[in-house]
Amino acid sequence: MNIKQWFSTYFTNHAETSEAHWNEALRTHYFKTTKDKAFPQLEDYYNNSSKYKLVSSSIEHGEMSLQTVKGKKAFIVVSIVMVQPYRTAVDYSVTTESALPFDFGHSHKLIQRQHEEIKGILPFLETGMAHKM
Repeated sequence: MNIKQWFSTYFTNHAETSEAHWNEALRTHYFKTTKDKAFPQLEDYYNNSSKYKLVSSSIEHGEMSLQTVKGKKAFIVVSIVMVQPYRTAVDYSVTTESALPFDFGHSHKLIQRQHEEIKGILPFLETGMAHKM
């Protein structure tokens, strides 16, 4: 991790996943399912979670928004897109609410925790697949 990456991790209050993120843990994760199957599974998971409150969801747009319930307050947008049959991408955008303009890496850690949690729900394939399509 170079100095620019270090600052972009610890001295911001926002983090997003992307296809070619320099941090492999923050790359788009792909699952072997369809959007129509993944969306309700994730929606049920977040509805029944004691950690998150599902604020809104739209299967048509493939997005749901959440707020954390415990710990630091954060707003999370989950995007679910089927890119090929049985190849569904899940991306996150997290903004931590803070009096300071940075969260010391909390938003990055929250995304990593999200990825680990949904790997227990959906069949994980790999990260960053765009180069193969």
